[in-house]
Amino acid sequence: MKNQIVRISAFILIGIFSFSCTQAQKKKNKETTKSAAQLKGLSKAYFASGCFWCVEAVYESLTGVEEVISGYSGGTQQNPTYEQVGSGRTGHAEAVEVYYDPSKIDFKTLVEVFYDSQDPTTIGQKPDFGSQYRSIIFYQNDSEKNIAEAYMDSLTKAKIYAKPIVTEIVPFEKFWEAEGYHQNYEKLNPYQPYVVGVSIPRLKRFQAKRPELLKKEHE
Repeated sequence: MKNQIVRISAFILIGIFSFSCTQAQKKKNKETTKSAAQLKGLSKAYFASGCFWCVEAVYESLTGVEEVISGYSGGTQQNPTYEQVGSGRTGHAEAVEVYYDPSKIDFKTLVEVFYDSQDPTTIGQKPDFGSQYRSIIFYQNDSEKNIAEAYMDSLTKAKIYAKPIVTEIVPFEKFWEAEGYHQNYEKLNPYQPYVVGVSIPRLKRFQAKRPELLKKEHE
């Protein structure tokens, strides 16, 4: 797949390059995720909606969300790698594991955020398309399933989107944590071309839409 070049029109001498999530340069990130002890007692939820760097940043901006882990889910291959998932042949999608405090934010709100931060009518999010970037809500129990299905039905009946929603609502089976350099990628690599051209704009679009949900540092 050829690199896509995006010219940023402004009073600058040169443009910056925007690559797909798969093509972006690898950079080893520092370990900044919280420990298991710090996350004990929190609820977990699982979503996929395009490049996990983007999705992780969106959920981490929410009040009540304590940690978000990037990884892979929805396929059958054991211990998948980034390269394997990126090939589109493992059945997995880039996904996130969201640790949240249900006394501050509930699952329904996380589902609302899921839709508010993507286009759920496409198999992937621009510029990343393919099964590894598909839109999925992974439910862990009947309550989550009912919430997810009811909310999608309400969007369909309200004709919020011009095209049919293609989000999958499927039972959660297994989450495989991604390689260390993917964790907190947007936060730790703010000048990386893909982050500048894709991740940050996606985050800002969501934040403008739902400012009441944001942590103070993201307002």
